[in-house]
Amino acid sequence: MLRVVGERVGHLLLVLWVVATLTFLMFRLMPGDPTLNFLSPSFNDETRTALMRSFGLDKPLWEQYLIYLGQLLRGDFGVSFLQNQPVSVLLWDALPNTAVLTVVSLVLAYAIGIVVGAFLAFRRGSVVEAFVIPTALATRAAPEFWLGMLVLAVFAFGLGWFPTGGAVSPGGTIGGVWERLFSADFWWHLCLPALTLTLFLQGLPLLLMRATMLEVLNDEFITMAKMKGLSRWSIVMRHAARNALLPVVTAFALGLGASIGGNVVIETVFAWPGIGRVLVGAVQASDYPLAQGAFIMIAFVLVVMNTVADMAYAWLDPRVSVGARK
Repeated sequence: MLRVVGERVGHLLLVLWVVATLTFLMFRLMPGDPTLNFLSPSFNDETRTALMRSFGLDKPLWEQYLIYLGQLLRGDFGVSFLQNQPVSVLLWDALPNTAVLTVVSLVLAYAIGIVVGAFLAFRRGSVVEAFVIPTALATRAAPEFWLGMLVLAVFAFGLGWFPTGGAVSPGGTIGGVWERLFSADFWWHLCLPALTLTLFLQGLPLLLMRATMLEVLNDEFITMAKMKGLSRWSIVMRHAARNALLPVVTAFALGLGASIGGNVVIETVFAWPGIGRVLVGAVQASDYPLAQGAFIMIAFVLVVMNTVADMAYAWLDPRVSVGARK
């Protein structure tokens, strides 16, 4: 067990080091000067040189890299070039917004997908299946920005039920994490981006649950359960559904990690102040520290959720061993 945990931690650190290195090189090898985004053209070369020195951009690339790694080991992501604030403060302020959007959307999408997918497996060939499956495929294949604009056109501009964007009404403040969670205004603004993301995500668990349920229902242990006289509810929920959930749980854990950093389009369409929107702004402004910190945070969540998916799969199916070797 200790060996398995050690391997997982080693893989996590290796992935984070690779992401940190690639991110460092990617932004510094891009064309353009980051100082041009916040320096007036009227400033002289001395002012620009002093600013470059204050950010450490006047040092050789290898020295900047060593300083960068040293800061990461201390948990220091640096200071944002553009906003002149610690990167960790900016990221931790945006993370709850992304986390709430992602968790709410994923829970709704997978709850709907699991229930509807299991139902379709028992109603294979019905009229309901002929309607639901093409609809699920269409929402899954449609671009996120198109779904977002469609939702905005219907519920915001057409019916006027929800705001068009942001996390608070004009004149309001976002406040702390707990203040957001208990704010009706925050949840009102969350409805449309969460609905859009739910529509986009529900196709995968629905189709996956339906496919795995169809396979499980033909297994021998289901036939044995029927021969024992078990009720249909018991057969479906205690036997078929649990085994059919294995790939769905794995997809949920991986989807949670991917969505933390993959909601860039949704957050941009609805002006939702999350990690994705911060990342887009940082890249556009060549704000190296902020963009690097956002990438590393996203990579960390992805690696952690990948490990959680492995552990969850092993817990649901004891035959699977995370540390097994053939």
